Amino acid sequence: MSKFLGTGVALVTPFNANLEVDHEALANIVNYNIDNGTDYLVICGTTAESVTLTKEEKKDVLNTITKISNGRVPLVLGIGGSNTASIIKEIKSTDLSQIDAILSVAPYYSKPTQEGIYQHFKAISEVSPVDLILYNVPGRTSKNMDVDTTLRLANDFKNVIGVKEAGNNMSQYYELIKNKPSDFLVISGDDDLALGVTLAGGAGVISVIGQAFPKEFSEMIRLGLNGDAKAAFNSHFKLMDVIGYIFEENNPAGIKAVFKALNLCSDQVRLPIVPASNVLQEKINSFVRNF
Repeated sequence: MSKFLGTGVALVTPFNANLEVDHEALANIVNYNIDNGTDYLVICGTTAESVTLTKEEKKDVLNTITKISNGRVPLVLGIGGSNTASIIKEIKSTDLSQIDAILSVAPYYSKPTQEGIYQHFKAISEVSPVDLILYNVPGRTSKNMDVDTTLRLANDFKNVIGVKEAGNNMSQYYELIKNKPSDFLVISGDDDLALGVTLAGGAGVISVIGQAFPKEFSEMIRLGLNGDAKAAFNSHFKLMDVIGYIFEENNPAGIKAVFKALNLCSDQVRLPIVPASNVLQEKINSFVRNF
């Protein structure tokens, strides 16, 4: 499980002017991250605008990333949603031969009970041929996965190896870290809290901003894993403003605005998301110029 210590990044899906997937830009972003220290890649997560991708586009994105990464770093694939049976079907029909783990978001919209969340992930874990990382993001799902539910799953299923916790709640992080099984990974899903979580005993982060500044962000997390708080916070403070910027309006419009400033891909997004406003783009441009 040490393969998921450090910095994972939730990759964007670049689009061209016609809103088709830009596979050349995607390949460049993958190489940029691997060459600059990112520890693992997360494919077709929320930041990838996966809900707007067709099944064929998801397959093509997966093929591009597996081809370009070529075994250099572990790969995590997002497969989740509110229809448990549909998720099980997708897992069974997807070629996971080059995938190290599935990241599965807690059910959204339906707002199940904690028992419903438990039974949902129980059903997924029982059919998954690879390890499973839970994803708790109540700001998007409208339902928090309680600590007791996460720990129950961690203790009951060997292939449930970690949680991407994104409740932006340090008390919940601390409770998870304090009471988790020794080999269970508590991974920050909040870029602004990632360093603090890591210093408290977390396993690192699955980051959005990290894919734009992989060298600096991954080094910050490595320093945190090594307990070098002073040096790590120096890095955090350098990135603090842009972390705020990318979530100011919408994710992934913000991170794509950063990529546009870095000339790595366009800022095109699919509706109902719209590109960053001119005001936000200029703030991001200024940050990139001065970084």
